[in-house]
Amino acid sequence: MDLPVNRTLATEVILLGFSRNFRINLLLFFIFSVIYLVTIIGNGLMVCIIISSPHLHTPMYFFLCNLSLIDIFYSTRTVPKLLLDLLSSSRRISLLACGVQVYAGLFLGGTECLLLAVMAYDRYVAVCRPLYYLIVMRWNICYQLIAFVWVGSFLTTVVPSLVMPMRVCNPNQLNHFVCETLAVVKLSCDSTRESEIVVVFLTFIVILFPFLFILLSYIVIISSVLMIQSAQRSKAFSTCSSHLTVVTLLYGTAMVMYFGPPSKYVSNKDKYVSVFNTVIIPMINPLIYSLKNKEVTKVFVMKKERFKL
Repeated sequence: MDLPVNRTLATEVILLGFSRNFRINLLLFFIFSVIYLVTIIGNGLMVCIIISSPHLHTPMYFFLCNLSLIDIFYSTRTVPKLLLDLLSSSRRISLLACGVQVYAGLFLGGTECLLLAVMAYDRYVAVCRPLYYLIVMRWNICYQLIAFVWVGSFLTTVVPSLVMPMRVCNPNQLNHFVCETLAVVKLSCDSTRESEIVVVFLTFIVILFPFLFILLSYIVIISSVLMIQSAQRSKAFSTCSSHLTVVTLLYGTAMVMYFGPPSKYVSNKDKYVSVFNTVIIPMINPLIYSLKNKEVTKVFVMKKERFKL
């Protein structure tokens, strides 16, 4: 296909980032460095604690271990490049690297959405069908669910995107700090209508359907909890509070990003929402689960005391 008038193919993308002021970028470099360090250490500790503690080898912690791994990959997809750009005057990224960021973001974001839906199902069985929990959530079923999460996300996010390659034209400046799907689509040489239809389709599959499943699961869970004795209600709710918090944060920001009014350009608001979604949430997820989970906190304290000895 011929290129539009006065437009040429781009070989790279220029990320405008947050600011051209060196002092502001230096401050942002320090802040994002601390956030990334906390993200890697927090999620890494969560994975190590779960793997090394036999009494945590249960379906819930198996899924939580996968969530921590996703958060490590998701943050690493964005922050190292962001840190380099904050100290550099040239914020260029090749089309290949930009494509890797886009596909990795789609894949990992879709994986996390599906995983949270599977974790909601696990909580539903634990609260509403406790006598059948060990049968329904036996290990071979858990492995199949995790395979469904990873493979299903790849098939529903990456494959449809690969079969519709996109040409990027000059001007190739992106008002963002990362190659995010909706932002890159706006650089397309051709009509963005087909690409936007694909994005909307993927959004419904990856975000809306899992969210509706989670919502339905918790409607049933809350209905069941209200029918049990008040002494057991707090315990039942405590097993779900961490998951609900993570779901609210992730789906809240994702819906703001993908269900907001369409715009020809990427606004600063989009960048700030993306920061929360791709940088902040991976950091606070292990904090939410560790602070609200007595078993994880107890194991962490025990290992800390053993290390001192």
